[in-house]
Amino acid sequence: MCPRRVRKTPEAARDDFWRSTIALDKRSAKSFIRINEKIRAREIRVIDENSEQLGIMVPFEALKIARERGLDLVEVSPSAVPPVCRIQDYGRFLYEKEKSDRAAKKKQKVIVVKEVKFSVTVDEHDYQTKKNQAVKFLAGGDKVKASLRFRGRQMAHRDLGYNIINRLIQDIGDAGIVEFMPRMEGTILHAILAPSKKQEAPKPKPPAPPQQAAVAPRPPVPQAQ
Repeated sequence: MCPRRVRKTPEAARDDFWRSTIALDKRSAKSFIRINEKIRAREIRVIDENSEQLGIMVPFEALKIARERGLDLVEVSPSAVPPVCRIQDYGRFLYEKEKSDRAAKKKQKVIVVKEVKFSVTVDEHDYQTKKNQAVKFLAGGDKVKASLRFRGRQMAHRDLGYNIINRLIQDIGDAGIVEFMPRMEGTILHAILAPSKKQEAPKPKPPAPPQQAAVAPRPPVPQAQ
């Protein structure tokens, strides 16, 4: 007897569709790298596996050399004139490329803008707490958005809000630099501060070796007669 065919639910069919689509996207992400017979340029500049220039030749000749060495012909610089291709193992090429991409991604610093909110009626303790938060954010490499909202009749006293934000900028001092000066957007006054570039302290000079004191010559010993 033939096994009974199980009919999938619409949800299961939709999940299978998206799984296949994601797998296809991962495969197509590598398809932009042309290798071997997919290289269509008339002439290419060829570099071998030892990083030696083999000159300009047609792809067929370069592929023949790669096949003889048990390697692939990989287009590494398609925008060059003529395109640059390297004779190497394609799997090794993908591994090294993925490794370098991960290393570059780790070095990237993601800058986050963190907001510190004030009010026109902020008291001294609350102000100091939020100022310390802003200094901490800047020291951690993040930007700070200092914002102050005017409510109701407070719009008639904008100078009070400007005084608070300008005081914050002065109190932060060298911990940050002003990227956007205080300005109004609707009923909100805000300014953007960015971390200041820390200057490296000059390396101390090594101490000079102590100079030996000059030793006075001893007087000659008289000889007995």
